[in-house]
Amino acid sequence: MANVLSESLPEQTFQYQSSLPPLPVPSLESSLNKYLDAVHPFASEEEFKATVDVVRKFQEGVGKELHQKLLQRAKTKKNWLEKWWLDSAYLEVRVPSQLNVNFAGPGPYLEHWWPPAEGVYLQRASLNAWFTLQYWDLIRTEKLAPQKAGKVPLDMDQFRMLFCTCKVPGVQKDTIYNYFSTEREGPCPSHLVVMCHGRIFTFDAICDGQILTPPELLRQLSYIKERCEREPEGEGVAALTSEERTRWAKAREHLISIDPHNKTILETIQSSLFIISLDETKPYSTPENYTNLTLEALTGNPTIRWGDKSYNAVVFSDGTFGSICDHAPYDAMVLVSMCWYLDQQIKATEGKWKGSDAVRPMPLPEELVFTVDSQVQRDISLAKKQYMETAQDLQILCYAFTAFGKAAIRQKKLHPDTFVQLAVQLAYYRIHKGPGSCYETAMTRKFYHGRTETMRPCTQEAVNWCKAMLDPTCDVSAKRKAMLLAFHRHNTLMAEAQEGRGFDRHLFGLYLIAKEEGRPTPELFMDPLYTKSGGGGNFVLSSSLVGYTTVLGAVAPMVHHGYGFFYRIRDDRIVISMSAWKSCHQTDACTLFNNFSSSMHEMLHVATMSQL
Repeated sequence: MANVLSESLPEQTFQYQSSLPPLPVPSLESSLNKYLDAVHPFASEEEFKATVDVVRKFQEGVGKELHQKLLQRAKTKKNWLEKWWLDSAYLEVRVPSQLNVNFAGPGPYLEHWWPPAEGVYLQRASLNAWFTLQYWDLIRTEKLAPQKAGKVPLDMDQFRMLFCTCKVPGVQKDTIYNYFSTEREGPCPSHLVVMCHGRIFTFDAICDGQILTPPELLRQLSYIKERCEREPEGEGVAALTSEERTRWAKAREHLISIDPHNKTILETIQSSLFIISLDETKPYSTPENYTNLTLEALTGNPTIRWGDKSYNAVVFSDGTFGSICDHAPYDAMVLVSMCWYLDQQIKATEGKWKGSDAVRPMPLPEELVFTVDSQVQRDISLAKKQYMETAQDLQILCYAFTAFGKAAIRQKKLHPDTFVQLAVQLAYYRIHKGPGSCYETAMTRKFYHGRTETMRPCTQEAVNWCKAMLDPTCDVSAKRKAMLLAFHRHNTLMAEAQEGRGFDRHLFGLYLIAKEEGRPTPELFMDPLYTKSGGGGNFVLSSSLVGYTTVLGAVAPMVHHGYGFFYRIRDDRIVISMSAWKSCHQTDACTLFNNFSSSMHEMLHVATMSQL
């Protein structure tokens, strides 16, 4: 009987956290062998021989010592990587976060009940905010079902970082402030912050213990909107969050030194549930072309989003939506999960509020006004200037490939994600006449506080297949054989990475131990092939499957001569967002998309012809 009872109780969001296995450390030999396989496509015979020597020397010498120290660290920490990754990948990075690190995306609601329309955006924003608050409540009461891979529970810790979380700049290193608590743990901030016309307002999302209804949220948002329309623009202090990190840290210190009240305002913003950005623009988009919306979400007005906040919900005046999020506290799948929930709720309610229109008496929103001096004003205009320059250099395209999708690929008994990845490899190979180092995100959430591992799709098998595809003398059956080998290799590497058996994070850990001990950088990391194959964050193709839902996002390329390539896979289509820097003349997102589309058709043709 006890068994039946325990199965009927709903699972709690964080109930498996304490039983998740620790992040494993792979064997040194396996990681180094995988590394050699990964650099092979980028090396001449001589270069490869030299790298093999460097690797063997590392394996028998300094690498062995560093590996032992890493094993010691793994004994005392349930996740040996967590703090290192957060610091090195995010908090110590000094480039501006907002365009270089943050991820942004379009709301998919325009595909059903909320197409672009005039005069409806505050109503929609109120309902959207209400559903978002319901999601906060699910996490707060631990009623959000824990995610699983099959029957294996996944780490849910990152979901604590979606609300009431903010990055705070430091002169050398940033810090993440998380004010969220579950109901069992204690009180949690419940105020929202709304930004509009360079001004900042706040109000509580709870009244007498109840979440504000959409009509009540609408009353608050309308009040803010009316005031912003009839009064002058604000100072736009939020633009400072788009600055280079050390400059922003110093500007922030100066802001606090002028008036202690400024610190109170900063803390109000930091601890708020999330930000609602009321944006004047109308980035017209369609289900087939999300470009304007994605571009505006990632590169829009810096005075109405707080770049360091873990979630900015952007509402455009044509009734469409976007979001922009700091990447440090969590990976995109957290936001994807919430937006998929919002999408399903909006669909189910036909985008309308069907409850009571009564509005309870409650305090009006309060404006948060910073005390500024001429120095702050200079800092703001400088921040805006550098932001605009970078924003104008970023090329973003977001298109639907509508010829076929998951259904047709599955019918050929092929893995849809691998299919897309190999199509990108072929597209890159064709444009650049050679292989491109590529990063695909692998998720390691089976482990305690696991985040990601690198999977490198540019395998020797993929390169051999690209050559076969471009060889006019090669027949279809040879192309198919090469393609299946490339598929098999990709699937194996991805499965291993998700089991914590990749090699990039392991090598990164060894590098950091050497650095922490003040040792010279081991030769392995100085080898030209290390960088050429993508090591040290030098991948020319930075890619990620955002999922099999309606939610998509975009991030800037990892390197100046690179591309970002993010996609979602549906039964009948694949929607892709691509990024490139305009100032790099070798890369163009449009050319990549066109070549990707051709590759997709060619691959399906090869898969079909060989089946006949």
